[in-house]
Formats: sequence, structure tokens, C-alpha cells
Amino acid sequence: MAAATNTQNSHKPVLVVGLGLTGWSVIRYLYARGEAMVVTDTRDNPPFLNQLHASYPEVPFVANLPNNNFEGYREIVASPGLVVAADHAIGDIELFAREAKAPIIGVTGSNGKSTVTTLVGKMLNNAGYTALVGGNIGTPALDLLELPVPDFYVLELSSFQLETTVSLSPCAAVVLNVSEDHMDRYSNLQQYASTKFRVYTHASCSVINRDDALVREYKKTNGGISFGLDQGASGQFGIVEDEGEEYFAVGQKKLAPTTDLSLQGKQNISNVLAAMALIDCAGLELSTAMIEAAMQYQGLPHRCELVGSWDGVKWVNDSKGTNVGATLAAINGAEKPVILIAGGQGKGADFLPLKHAVAKSVKAVVLLGEDALKISGAIEVGEKARIAESLRQAIELAADQSEAGDTVLFSPACASFDMFKSYEHRGEEFRRLVKERHDAE
Repeated sequence: MAAATNTQNSHKPVLVVGLGLTGWSVIRYLYARGEAMVVTDTRDNPPFLNQLHASYPEVPFVANLPNNNFEGYREIVASPGLVVAADHAIGDIELFAREAKAPIIGVTGSNGKSTVTTLVGKMLNNAGYTALVGGNIGTPALDLLELPVPDFYVLELSSFQLETTVSLSPCAAVVLNVSEDHMDRYSNLQQYASTKFRVYTHASCSVINRDDALVREYKKTNGGISFGLDQGASGQFGIVEDEGEEYFAVGQKKLAPTTDLSLQGKQNISNVLAAMALIDCAGLELSTAMIEAAMQYQGLPHRCELVGSWDGVKWVNDSKGTNVGATLAAINGAEKPVILIAGGQGKGADFLPLKHAVAKSVKAVVLLGEDALKISGAIEVGEKARIAESLRQAIELAADQSEAGDTVLFSPACASFDMFKSYEHRGEEFRRLVKERHDAE
């Protein structure tokens, strides 16, 4: 396949750093636009190397290019999470933002961003709009540009993606919340938060979480549309109570009873309010079809997903809970009492915030993985904690301590890479092992 010619290109090639899913989308995007490029990766055999050689044999691949060897490249496009010590390094979201021809709704935060991103897409599509969803979830952003231009792009954005993005101008943007995550990457919580807040820089309208202190403080003098679990002022999203029943509302206007929501837990009530606020922020009126889509939404795999209930015990898969904030939300939203299975790679996080929630709502804890002992020391539960050598053993230990009315919650508060390929792989294994155990009984 011959590359298209672009006479405006510099004679210098573009360096693509990282040959995973995002890097592969970057290569296809640049090649279609006639860009000369060189591809590098720290791995000798990255995931899409065979596809690169088969589809674009003339594109050179260099393994382990030194991190200071960037002279001679017009631009450097790095995959999210890779640190490139060059001022002209960008990412796939920057390329996307330069070319997107439809309004962008940008969603970031420590927790809930996949749920809110997917939910906004479903609400828009159910109301007859065309919304394409991608970014840090599902389809890489650049792949969305290969499809017909929609009414809206809805992008989940990670802090890593926002680090290298300068042109993004969302019509509506939200930082859902900020809690410790990727502390092996950022020097402190404020630096991490500041990276998240980049989504607001060129946003036409900002959505603010009244219940998150860092977000509230950052945006308190900048206006925008807010949401929270209290009653909102006029034009703001929240909860109103009428004759003992709670309703989603904007100001005092009731939209739907919270009991109509298929998703469980206060964190998901907050997520729905965020989605409603984003759609309002984007200049659309919340229609009945949008509200119905929100109420009927069943949620994402591996996010507080009910695997099943046996002998009166619920088994919940929250493998997507990869940080402390996510696990706190899962504990608070679960039916009590809880038996918590947690552990993995903590990414430098402080697990102390789990201590109060565990003391209040958790009857037993099973820990596994690289940071099991670190978590045990932080939450100080003594005999309530058990250490497991494997996920199978963790499930057995949790089952031994459970009784009718309990919820076994698998919410690791950690990354998965010490024992699994990804949080999806970890969640699939949890599902499989739980069902296998109960099918054998």
C-alpha cells in the first residue's frame, strides 16, 4: 500500500514512541496522511510489531531508542504513560484534537470516568444524536476519525493523555473526582490533580463536582455547572427529597426517582448526575429518552459487577477498582456487611484512607499480591485480615468467612500487573473462579 503524498510535511520524520494499541492507531493515522515516521519501543517485541512489518514494511522500527536521541524528528508522538524527555512530545489526543470536526465532551477523574463516558454516549444515542465514544476506553481516539463525523465525540481522558495535550477544546469537560493514583508517576497529589485539571483549560463549559474538595476548590471562582448528592441551586444538578423519596433533579425540578436507577450505590447516583450535567453543559436539553437511557444503564464489566449470589452471599467484581478512591467508593456503595478482597501493585499509593471504611463496613479482609502487607499495615485490622497466595485461595478464604447477607467485594485498590495482564484479565479470572467454585458445589 503506497502512502499518500503531503507536500506540506517537513523532511524530518515523526517519531512514534510505543507500539501498543494507541501507538498502532497513531501509525495508521500518520501513514494515511503521508507522514514519514520511525517507530520505537522499550520492548524488543511489542504487541503490534508483526502488524507494523506486515502492513508498513518501509516504516523502520528501532528497539530501545535512547531517551535523549530526539534530534532529527519533527515531532514525537508518545503513547500514554511513557515519559519522553522532549519539549515537542505530544500524544494521540493532541493529534485528535487538531483534526476533530465535531464537539468533544471530555471526561476525566480518578474514578467513574469509564462509566460516565459510556453513559453520556448511551444517553445521546438514545435521544437520536450520533455520539462516538473512545479515548482511554475502548476505541483509540484517532480510530474514531475514520468514521463519519458524529454529532459529538465523548472521550475518556487519562492523566497521562492530558499531560501531552494542548489543543483540546471540549464543549463540555468534567473532572469527576481526584484521589491518589499513579503516585509512582507524580510527586504529590496536587501535581496529579493539576494534570487532570488540564481538561478544563480550553473548555467552553466546565462541570464541577460539589462533593469533591479538590475539584470544588479549583473551580469555585470559575463558574460552570455543578453536580452533587445534595440539592443543587437553580440550574445545578443534585438530589431533592419529596415525601420520603429521592429524585435526580436540576435545581428543584425533579427528573426521575433515584430508585429507578439500575446501577447500585451512591457513587453511581453521582455518576448519573455528572452525565446529566455534561449533556446540559454541551448545550442540549435533557430529554425523556436521555433520562430513560440513564436509568436503564446496566454498567460496565469489572465495575461493581454482580457475578452472582449463592447461599445468600453476593459476589461482586470490581477489578476496575485500581486505586484507593475506587475501592472506597465500592465499599461505600456495597450492601453491608462486606468481605473485601484487595491487593496488587499499589503504584506508590497511601492506603491509610481505607482504614475508616474498613473499620466501619468490612467484617473481614483478604489480601493478595505485591502490596498485601503494605495494605494490611495501613488498615490495621489485625485478625480480620488474611493473606492469600493466589486469587483462587483468596476466594476460598472469603467464602469460608461469609454467611447469608454478606457481600464479597473484589476491589483491589491496586494495579494488576504483578499477577495479571490487565484489570480485565484479573476480573475475568475472578468471575471464572467464583463461578467454577459454585458450579462444583
